[in-house]
Amino acid sequence: SEVVVYATLCVGSAIISEASLSFLGLGDPNVVSWGQMIMSGKSYLVNGWWISLFAGLAIMLVVIVFYMIGDGLNYAMNPKLQSRK
Repeated sequence: SEVVVYATLCVGSAIISEASLSFLGLGDPNVVSWGQMIMSGKSYLVNGWWISLFAGLAIMLVVIVFYMIGDGLNYAMNPKLQSRK
């Protein structure tokens, strides 16, 4: 059960790492990535600001959702936390 919670919490870290590396240009150029979308939209910030904004919001939303799932699983599977009611 701890492995499932830990794996769920690590997904957010993996997403941020991949997006960061893609933003820096270290990812695979043939694979679409949110980091590449932010980097591509950087030159259009004046006229097309939504390109970078929505890719950044998607990263943030997915990471928060995975963190909340991991936190919920931790609460549900950890008997020490349930006895504090």
